[in-house]
Amino acid sequence: MLTVSGINVFYGNIHAIHDVSFDVKKGEIVTLIGANGAGKSTILKTISGLLRSKTGNITFLDSDLGNVAPQNIVKQGLVQVPEGRRIFLRMSVQQNLEMGNYIHDKVKMEEKLEDVFTRFPRLKERRKQLGGTLSGGEQQMLAIGRALMTEPTLLMLDEPSMGLAPLLVEQIFDIIKELNELGVTILLVEQNARMALSVAHRGYVLETGKIVASAPAKDLLDDEAVRRAYLGG
Repeated sequence: MLTVSGINVFYGNIHAIHDVSFDVKKGEIVTLIGANGAGKSTILKTISGLLRSKTGNITFLDSDLGNVAPQNIVKQGLVQVPEGRRIFLRMSVQQNLEMGNYIHDKVKMEEKLEDVFTRFPRLKERRKQLGGTLSGGEQQMLAIGRALMTEPTLLMLDEPSMGLAPLLVEQIFDIIKELNELGVTILLVEQNARMALSVAHRGYVLETGKIVASAPAKDLLDDEAVRRAYLGG
């Protein structure tokens, strides 16, 4: 479904991503794990069209994304939930969700809102509340709900557990598994490597902008070097 081949990304003179290649197949959860600053978010931004690679190519459903504008990448069904949630703080919960529908007409919007509210009952309770007054966990649910309004084929999640209490982290990962079971393919970037590998089918390990290992998620969980570096023993 998604193929990233030989990308190199720079911030000015800083070479952030070094010749990275990987793929995501339909129906999978694939995770990118690595330390803070390894380049995980940069890769997602490059796939989303917010950054551009100097080399290589990115294809989604056999379509080259090289010069496609970010909003048109979303229209193709490739959608990112950004790090830090990035909801509209001064808009209500419902208005935030409606913003996720901007690429579609309004015919199915009420139906999609009800789907999101069924999945996230807490958002329904707070539908008129301003986004900025929600808790961190509720904001993460809202960010995911807003992305679901676009009807994604492939959903990219950037650090969905960041700053959340352990119980909420479990809830967010339960939601990720449920979405995948309903047919959404997922590319997950996550510092909580243990949780990420527990839900993923496959994983890639990123160090200083380079992929240094790739394997089925279960094998990475059992790998002594990965356990030592990212799983706390």
